[in-house]
Amino acid sequence: MELGLAGRRAAVSASTSGLGLGVARALAHEDVSVAICGRDQSRLSAAAESIGGAVHPLVADVSDTDGAVGFVRDAATSLSGPIDILVTNTGGPPAGSFFDTDLEAYRSTVEQHFMAVVAMCQAVIPDMVEQGWGRIVAVTSMTVREPLPDVVLSSPGRAAATAFLKSLSLQVAGTGVTVNTVQPGAHSTPRLAQLYSDEQQADLRQGDPDKFGRIVTFLCSDHAEFVNGANVAVDGGRSAALP
Repeated sequence: MELGLAGRRAAVSASTSGLGLGVARALAHEDVSVAICGRDQSRLSAAAESIGGAVHPLVADVSDTDGAVGFVRDAATSLSGPIDILVTNTGGPPAGSFFDTDLEAYRSTVEQHFMAVVAMCQAVIPDMVEQGWGRIVAVTSMTVREPLPDVVLSSPGRAAATAFLKSLSLQVAGTGVTVNTVQPGAHSTPRLAQLYSDEQQADLRQGDPDKFGRIVTFLCSDHAEFVNGANVAVDGGRSAALP
């Protein structure tokens, strides 16, 4: 299927491994010029090599608004033009229940999972609306729908971002810009290995990050021009979510 994405410019945050890397690979496969980012130069270089194509690796930390906006601006410079496709992805928060999580941790996760997303959207939306075409896809988590008690920080910021993005989708409807979220469940990523033992992982049905990337890429395509404001569950039909 021809997706109509060749020649587009994309910025994919937190994309040196896992779901972000899967998205970057899928977009690059469609001849999209892709800016990726990560905090570690060696991992960033390895990710860029594994993607191939027109990939632009940038060192950036998108866990706060300054870093998030800096990445988007640097991506536009590196790609020699405004961003057509923004895929927001952020690292998961540490595990912990309500009883062992302090107030500052909540502030940090709201900054990372909500405020940074808002900041990236603000940085790209004006150009997208002006050119009459744009795609924003936010990678969140199924914990937006099914919170987990042992990773209490996974839901609040992402739930706020989900509400914000739905509101944004209504405001850009009819401009050629679409705004959607994808809510992954358990996928074979380093994040899964970080949170679950080998025995626990064996009991989980796990998705493929590269196939996840293709779902995101379809939402960016011309065929998905009428998909706007959707929250797409990518969890294999199970409520158990990856924090």
